[in-house]
Amino acid sequence: MALHGLLQLSSMLRSAVSQTLRRNIGFSAVVMNKAKELDPVQKMFLDKIRDYNTKSKAAGGIVDGGPAYQKLMGEEVSKLERLYGGGDLTKFPDFKFQDPKLVEVAK
Repeated sequence: MALHGLLQLSSMLRSAVSQTLRRNIGFSAVVMNKAKELDPVQKMFLDKIRDYNTKSKAAGGIVDGGPAYQKLMGEEVSKLERLYGGGDLTKFPDFKFQDPKLVEVAK
């Protein structure tokens, strides 16, 4: 009986180790892939993302937004302020949770 349990545990451990090794090897293959080894479509996609990132940093926000975008954005922000009572909509809200007061019940 103990031998049977030991064999089951051994089988489960082998399965877990095998699965972990497969995941790590698969992940390592992706990480070790160099940019020069990317296919042309992937390289073009990454180049466009990097290009947009530099443009957005230079523009300080949305690239090619223009005045129409700024007007629409202002209208949407004002709608949200009216709906949710104002405040800074660009800041994550601060939550304050208080522990409930526990009352001891006599038995």
